[in-house]
Amino acid sequence: MPHAVVMMLLIIVAAVALTYIVPSGEYQRTSAGLVVPGSYHTIAKDYSGLLTVGAKHDKGVAYPARPVAIVSSIPVGMTRSAALIFMILFIGGMFGVLQQTGALEAGIERLLVLTRGDVRIVVPVLMILLAAGSTFLGLISEYLVVIPMALVLSERLGYDALFGTALVTIAAKIGYLTSVTNPLALAIAQPMVGVPVFSGAGFRAATFVVFLPIGIWYLLRQCRPTHVAAPDDRQGAAADASRLSGRHRLVLMVLLAAIATMILGVQRLSWGSSELAAMYIAVAIAMAVAGRTNSRDASQAFVRGMQGMMLAGLLVGLAAAVEVILRDGMILDSIVAYLTRSIEGKPPVIVANLMMLMQMAIDVFIPSTSGKAAVTMPILGPIGQLAGVSGQVSVQAFLFGNGLMNTLTPTSGMLLAYLATGKISFGRWIRFILPLAGGLFALCILSLTVAVLTGL
Repeated sequence: MPHAVVMMLLIIVAAVALTYIVPSGEYQRTSAGLVVPGSYHTIAKDYSGLLTVGAKHDKGVAYPARPVAIVSSIPVGMTRSAALIFMILFIGGMFGVLQQTGALEAGIERLLVLTRGDVRIVVPVLMILLAAGSTFLGLISEYLVVIPMALVLSERLGYDALFGTALVTIAAKIGYLTSVTNPLALAIAQPMVGVPVFSGAGFRAATFVVFLPIGIWYLLRQCRPTHVAAPDDRQGAAADASRLSGRHRLVLMVLLAAIATMILGVQRLSWGSSELAAMYIAVAIAMAVAGRTNSRDASQAFVRGMQGMMLAGLLVGLAAAVEVILRDGMILDSIVAYLTRSIEGKPPVIVANLMMLMQMAIDVFIPSTSGKAAVTMPILGPIGQLAGVSGQVSVQAFLFGNGLMNTLTPTSGMLLAYLATGKISFGRWIRFILPLAGGLFALCILSLTVAVLTGL
């Protein structure tokens, strides 16, 4: 596999090529930005703009991306994702300060002593907590801050970086896949198909209870220790833990308070990436003060931490550039319209599962959960009703398709950020995760079939 940056550049080139091949078109949209079902119409594509110096933007006419868009779309994508990119950089800076204080290593050593270093205890407990935050609260980008901690933990347990990265990623993605009360997905998707927000939680909770143990089992089975700590190392860990200082305790209390504040801000105060980025700066300062780290060392640690997140931020911007090209070429709606026509007039069980497959395909072009819901649910809801598929099942197909592909697609900026933070190549991740994704895919098909047959 090529380097992640090269791979994203190749995807950008492919996106430019698609604007020449796929007919342009669009749906009408409401004032809220929702698609009006049945309103799709094609738009004439003008290729003469390729010969002009400036880009043309005449209303009612589509233009394929000019070759220069291969590079010009990148700063546009970076600008549109600026708040998220800076949040990622400041997460790295905060973690750099946390490492400088020594509190993280001391806290992890304490955890290992309490659990006697038993991976069969540590991993399930952590994955259940992470998955719960994702499935109940919709936390996903916030878990970037957890990955560096998981890497330190995996090293102490005798595993490599893939283990630590997968611990967070599998838990977060299974949580999002099941979305028991995930407000980011359900508050948008369910009203569009006429069902109450958070209804059907019992069925989704059942999938969560089934899917998560499979993810935990898969991680423990597939990953093997790369080294074994010697007995005297473990004794040393116990000695270190017994010397957990008041300074370290105070820093860890700041970290816990920051996590609680983050959850409150996202859930109750509608914080976005900008607010979270500001919070991470404030937390880094508070950690430096609590850890009695001098200003020069804290500043240097913050900068080092940001440097470690540069690749993650760049990949998020490159992923956004792909969507910029497809939207400017006006082919996203055409792709959605073509896919929806392929599921009309089929039996309910087939329609429900084809909906999931369609959502998986669209996820490659629109990785955003809220953006995908706004485009697809107003169309799929009526199609599903005509085929005898309830609105609840249509939402379930949306959740499954969205969650499955977000563990695989190279256009998911957040997945790439996870992998870049853990320094895991996309090729290695795909080889590792494909068997689990295949098993979950089969379970999703079975779940949708049961949902249709039981009248969910």
